Amino acid sequence: MRYDLRKRVCAGEVPPAASSKRGTCTLKHIFIINPSAGKNDSRQRIYTMAEALREKHGLDVQCMLTASVGHAATLARGLAESGEEVRLYACGGDGTVNEVANGIAGYANAAMTCIPIGTGNDFLKNFGKDALPLFLDAENLWNGSVTPLDLIDCNGKYCLTIACTGIDARIAESVHDFGASPMLTGRGSYLASVAANFLFRKIGRKWRVTLDDEVVEDEFALVSMCNGRYYGGGSTPVPEARMTDGVLHTILVKNVSKARFARLFPDYSAGNHQKLPRDVVRVSTAKVVRIEALEGDLTTCLDGESMHSPCVTLKLADKKVNFFAPAGCDPDATAR
Repeated sequence: MRYDLRKRVCAGEVPPAASSKRGTCTLKHIFIINPSAGKNDSRQRIYTMAEALREKHGLDVQCMLTASVGHAATLARGLAESGEEVRLYACGGDGTVNEVANGIAGYANAAMTCIPIGTGNDFLKNFGKDALPLFLDAENLWNGSVTPLDLIDCNGKYCLTIACTGIDARIAESVHDFGASPMLTGRGSYLASVAANFLFRKIGRKWRVTLDDEVVEDEFALVSMCNGRYYGGGSTPVPEARMTDGVLHTILVKNVSKARFARLFPDYSAGNHQKLPRDVVRVSTAKVVRIEALEGDLTTCLDGESMHSPCVTLKLADKKVNFFAPAGCDPDATAR
């Protein structure tokens, strides 16, 4: 009996579809859809793509809708823990991608990809500008080869691209608040957040930063650990960072005047950290980085999702996430 993928479906409410076999195991293709992602409702387009895969290739296809923050991680983890071979399609923005990655990290039977329908898609920029259109169509994804990607471990939570703490994280957090306004576009939300956090509040905070065995106490504007290369709508602080080499790059920016920060930021954003003054900016490949707030608390942003704590410990995760992509797409394509 056929069913209509286009109707509203949630976890546990999806009827079985035709199955496909990989060896002796049934390979399931699960679309985890964030219905709140982006300015427009993209569910219909996802349902149509999923139905096309089922009809054209005879795949076992299901769709699940998330109902709240963290639900994508819960759904993904449940599917991975089943032990069945699954391919998960994170349909949303960077936050949805982060949640699905957290759900399946370390599970050999689970792999993920993403279909960008959110307002922020910095993760896919790592694959190069020509790759984004390919990720929009599941026909290019379903049989893509799998690459294990490194992860940043931040207090037990995983991050795919950049874990930032400081002024950039506070701006990212405010973007979500301003983004709720129908009067602001994605760019408008970002500019409003910059104005609120940069113009009307102090930049620096006093922290104790430990880089392996080296301890530095000072006022910092930001500290960002990079596994990938893009965040904040396209800034590339450490373009040498690669998601597959087992090395994490941490960039530290000390507190300076707002005028000087504004002059330095274009080179920071463009990845020209070598041009920046060494007494203000440095890059470390320390294996473990610990940041302790000596005043207030820390705002840390993991793939665009914020957390607050008095201290964070960042390191290379002991788990990887399996990621499949269109043919010819390399997660390190834009690395220098």
